[in-house]
Amino acid sequence: MPLINDSKDLLYIIISISVLVFTIFFCWALYYLARILQQMFRIIKETRERLNKFDELVKMIKEKIEHSASYLLLISAGVKKLVEIMKVRTEKKKMGKKAE
Repeated sequence: MPLINDSKDLLYIIISISVLVFTIFFCWALYYLARILQQMFRIIKETRERLNKFDELVKMIKEKIEHSASYLLLISAGVKKLVEIMKVRTEKKKMGKKAE
């Protein structure tokens, strides 16, 4: 009892081998597609984390600039007051020297 009796049996064997090879290739391609998607999601997650850190850094710098700007106003007011005091002192000294 031979396995291949006519050309039709040979055709069925070749078709079954082709389907088997195609199935193996399809499973392999599907596996690599899943791995690529997994790596893509990991990269997206890392990118989001880095962007969040960058956003926090920008917010922190903005807050520091805002706080330093409010301090600059206080410092400038103090310097103005100091200049006025020095001006009054020099005027008093000039008046004292003129009186002598």
